[in-house]
Amino acid sequence: MAAAMKVVCMMFLVAIFHKHHAHGAISADTQKLIDEANMNGPYLGLLIPNLFEMNPLLQHPNYTSTNFTIDIAGRRFRFGKIVEKNVILVMTGLSMRYGYGPSDELPLEPNGDYTRNIGYIKFADYAENVTACNSHDNLLNNVWFQPEEVFPVDGTPEQRQHAFWIPVDPLYFNISKSLEDMELENCVNATTCLDETPRVVQVHRGTSAGIYVDNAAYRSFIYKKFNVSPVDMESAAVALICMQQRVPFIIIRALSDLAGGGSAESNEIDTFISLASNNSVNVVVEFIKRLVSDH
Repeated sequence: MAAAMKVVCMMFLVAIFHKHHAHGAISADTQKLIDEANMNGPYLGLLIPNLFEMNPLLQHPNYTSTNFTIDIAGRRFRFGKIVEKNVILVMTGLSMRYGYGPSDELPLEPNGDYTRNIGYIKFADYAENVTACNSHDNLLNNVWFQPEEVFPVDGTPEQRQHAFWIPVDPLYFNISKSLEDMELENCVNATTCLDETPRVVQVHRGTSAGIYVDNAAYRSFIYKKFNVSPVDMESAAVALICMQQRVPFIIIRALSDLAGGGSAESNEIDTFISLASNNSVNVVVEFIKRLVSDH
């Protein structure tokens, strides 16, 4: 009832300020599909960033589609089985999405509209040589970090809590330890291979960024400051939602590039993205196999 009331209130506000139809309600047909899906559960949910990783999973020999899908709010929920385990596949899209849909594009300097003041970048018309000044103080703001405000499903309504690090599920984490013996693909083709043999490892901490990180100095900073090694663009948002909903989770990602460059090239993602995607899918499937066999 509370959820329904929230939808009604949101639709009321949209009607006042925008005066057009809002797609906030669930249709009767979609609700029937949701009820049917719930009758056949429970499921293991797999949230996948993009088609580069979705397609290899859909084509994996251990994945069997039930040919049942639910399309809602711009997302397609695909139902199937992996090793007789009911699964739901859904694509999140790239970048940080903490409980909302795709973000609007922010044009940068090459194609910005400088007649506007918000959301566009413009360099100053004049520059000053600060070494000629008596004072060299940096009067700009500095970089800081802070926890997220969260509202857990079992908490007191409107009483915020804070979260900075979000632990993955201990059971899932223990199972993932056994994956370190997996052999991963090493080559994209007969002539293009990794310099080092890829392997599965558990990391102490991971994080997400709202941009694609390709900066060696930033990579070094977050490792020294927070002991963070992998940086992606989606996992933190998923972790925050799971923590608030009290849903166990684990993040499995394949690193396709060393931020700041691992060779003479500044970025190797175009070369190794297919290899990274295939390896991540294989690890996820093996994780589910061991989850099923152990429990």
